[in-house]
Amino acid sequence: MKGNLSDLMQQAQKMQADLQQKQEEMARAEVTGEAAAGLVRVVMTGRHDVKRVTIDDSVLSEDKEVLEDLLAAAVNDAVRKVEAHNKEAMSGLAAGLNLPGGFKMPF
Repeated sequence: MKGNLSDLMQQAQKMQADLQQKQEEMARAEVTGEAAAGLVRVVMTGRHDVKRVTIDDSVLSEDKEVLEDLLAAAVNDAVRKVEAHNKEAMSGLAAGLNLPGGFKMPF
């Protein structure tokens, strides 16, 4: 019994280290959100920090409201991609846990 508890503690420590490493990788990851077929682009990190905004010169002649909408759409696209990337990255980590169906990890 004592050996089983020791093994369980080692597995928990390894899982915690793997989780921390995965969270750091996710934070460093970058995704690009786009609007208007790539005329407006937003590069965002896994922490939802916007690193870069690129606006094609052809869009600058549009009304302010149109440009605002395109920028919002590109940011929203980037947020969705970050969430999908993070969910996919975490699913691989939880795969070996044999959790019951529908169980949600607190991440």
